This record gives sequence, structure tokens and C-alpha cells, in this order.
Amino acid sequence: MFARLLRLFKVESMIKPDLVQGELPTTKQAYKDVLQIALPSIMELVLISLINSMDTMMVGTCGDAAIAAVGLVGQPRMLLMALFFALNIGVTALVARRKGEGRQNDANLVMRNALVIILILSVVIMLVAIQFSKDLMWLAGAKEDTIEQANIYFCILTAVLPVNAMTLCINAALRGIGNTRTTLKVNLTSNIVNIIFNYLLIGGNLGFPRLGVTGAAIATAIGIVFGFFLCIIAIIPHKGSDQFLKLSRHDNWKLDKTTVKSIFSVGGNAMIEQAALRFGFFTYARICAGLGTDPFAAHQIACQFLNLTFSFADGIGVAGTSLVGQNLGKKRPDLSMLYGRVSQRMAIIVSMTLFSLLIIFRYQLVGLYTQTPHVVEMAAMLMIMVAIFQPLQTSSVVISGCLRGAGDTKFVAMVMIMCVSIIRPILAYSSVYLLNLGLMGAWSASIIDMTIRLTCVNKRFNSGKWTSIKV
Repeated sequence: MFARLLRLFKVESMIKPDLVQGELPTTKQAYKDVLQIALPSIMELVLISLINSMDTMMVGTCGDAAIAAVGLVGQPRMLLMALFFALNIGVTALVARRKGEGRQNDANLVMRNALVIILILSVVIMLVAIQFSKDLMWLAGAKEDTIEQANIYFCILTAVLPVNAMTLCINAALRGIGNTRTTLKVNLTSNIVNIIFNYLLIGGNLGFPRLGVTGAAIATAIGIVFGFFLCIIAIIPHKGSDQFLKLSRHDNWKLDKTTVKSIFSVGGNAMIEQAALRFGFFTYARICAGLGTDPFAAHQIACQFLNLTFSFADGIGVAGTSLVGQNLGKKRPDLSMLYGRVSQRMAIIVSMTLFSLLIIFRYQLVGLYTQTPHVVEMAAMLMIMVAIFQPLQTSSVVISGCLRGAGDTKFVAMVMIMCVSIIRPILAYSSVYLLNLGLMGAWSASIIDMTIRLTCVNKRFNSGKWTSIKV
């Protein structure tokens, strides 16, 4: 039994002999290739999630209302970022494909054009969002005890939206060539800056003013700006360097029609996907916020751990995206299929480990955020749901990442729209307000949504139709 199970994790079992078009890596080498990209990316994303969690922990010293206020900002902010997340999916896929094809100049052209587009769009979105910030907070479910803090937090973070969006674009390009080590270094340093200013500004330490939620926002903004400058330094040409991605003021910064078309061709479907996703998540969060401040605080605590564990899935997904795209560029769809399945096998191992840890240590983990007894109990129950979520979430995210790397963004978008924008909100509303199942009902809706998502993307990947997509 064990031997049969072990065989599923070997290269020979992951691809049919009649599909092989050349030499395959050994099992050890295949997992090593994925890990080289995935591990730095996982570390980077975990760090980002931990910083967000530390924000919440430190803000938690100001009370449960402060936790809820910061949590309210999450989905409106992500809604604003949806367009840039979508474009960056196109950037990663195109840069990965150009890397595989050996077209360095075209890869750099993709990055430059994307930066110009993102700068223009982000400035417009920033100005509009700040103008209507309070309306967005009310729409997100803010109450009288959270509206002011939530609004201030949102406005400060929105002010650095252009800088944040361009940083994400550069990181997306670097991930496309598999250079996740640089993005790790950038985010590690910027997050350390964030932590330092959190300490100084939230609690008012070392002579700095005690600013609470406002201090957390300022600290995050400073970290974002610092990270942007580090990203710029990372892609400035260095004498004698053979770096693949380069950025210089002497480059041609005019928009190239063909390149822009390619970015929007791949990113366009992802754009629709992201808009639908953010609408779905926004609606879902609004439903949960309607249950009251304490239940929503418990919901936010559980979401902190869901986001943290998502980092593992997304990190492996980045590796899948990069390797699938690069090998399709090399005209090796067999290797793309192989590395996609290696990524999936790693996802299974990681998700089962996380499942166990979340079940065993749920009370201790929740206790890091609050000591309010009824909030602790509610959050601990939700942690069981977070654990159940792991195998579904990790596998779904990794497979979707592989499909995006192939440019199959249309199919992924259709699945996400159906599940997150339609099925999840309807089930959540019905469970919470018609069946009176509260938070457990809302989270059950999420699990059903994720199960359907996984079934659809897994069937698509196994079909192999994505190997013939041109980008």
C-alpha cells in the first residue's frame, strides 16, 4: 500500500510514455527544480502574511473594534488591486514564455509596457478611491464604532497604491523568469521596515506618538515605498551582470501595440476573473460583517490563518506558473505537464501538514490575537473549517497557477466567476440569514465553492488542452 502511494510521487507515474518528447528529469531533479522557485516564493508570501498578521495582533491591543476596522479594509483594498493582479498574471505568463523562447528584449519590453500601463491606471484609481473612501467603508459593512478608523487606514494605504502596484508588477516579471530569490530579499527587507514602524507608531514607543490603527497604516505605507525602491535597484543593469530583466531610463518607454495587446490578451480574462473574485469576496465579507463586531473579529482572525496558509499554495503555484510557461516556450509540453503534476504532489504534502497543525494548535493560535472568551471560542471553531479548507485550497491554487502559466486564463476566469461570484455569496447568504447558521454556515459555503473549483480546474489540467494555447 505504502509502496503504491510512494509511486504516485515519482516522475514515471506523472506522464504517459506516449506523451514524452525528450529526456525527462529524475524524480529528485524535478522536485528540486520546483523547490528552487517555490521555496523563496513561499518564504516571501509567508512573510507578507505574517506581517499582516502582526499588524492585526498589534492593532488588537487597541481592542476588538480595531481588529474589525482593519479587517473591513481588506476586501475594498483588494477590489482596487484586482486590475493590477490581473495584468500581472499576464506579465508573469508572457515573461516566462519569452524566457523559454530566449527572447530577452521582448521580455523586458513586456515589463516596461506593463509598468507604464499600471502607473497611469493606478493614479486614476487612487484619486477616485480616496474621494469615495467613506462610502466604500459603509458598503463593506462598517459600523459606528469602526467607520472612522477603517476610513483612515484605507485612505493611507490607497495613497501609496501606484507605488504598490508597480512593485507587484516588477515582482511578477521576476517570478516569470523564476527569480523568486530577489523578490524574497526585497519583501523580507521591506517587511522588517514595516515591523519596526509598527512597533514605533502603533503603541507609541521610543518617543513616537501612539497612533493605533493610523500608525499601522503609516508603517505599512513606509514598508511599501521602501520595497519599491529595492525592486528598482534589483532590475537596474549592473556592470558585468548577465541579469535577464533590466530597466534603464535610456530604454524605449513608448507603448508597443503588439506587446500591449499580448498583455491584455492574457491578462484580460484574468482581469474579468479578478473583478469577479473581488466582488465575490467583498460580498462574502459584507455578509460576515453583518453578524456583528465580535463575530466579524473572529472571522478576521480565522482569515489571517487562511491567508497565511494560502501563501504556501501560492508559492508552489508560482513555481508551476513559471515552469509551465518556460517549457511551453521551449516546445516541451510534456515537461510542462510533468512540472505541473510535481507541483500538485507537493501541494498535497504541504496541505496535509497544515491541516494537522491547524487542528492541534487552534486555541493557541487564536490566543495570539485575542483573549476575549467568546471571540476565542468562535474563532477556534472556524479554525477547524480553515483546516478542512487546506487540501482543497492548496491543490486548486496550484493547478490554477499552472493553467495561467500556459495562458489558459479564460477557463480559470470562468470557473472563478461561477464559484466565487455566484455560488459562494448565494450559499453564504442563505446559510447565514435564511438558515441562521451564522459563521459556520458562511464558511461551509466557502468549502463547497472550493470543492467545485478544484474539480473543474483538475479536469481541465488533465485534459491537456492548455498545451496548445498561443501567447
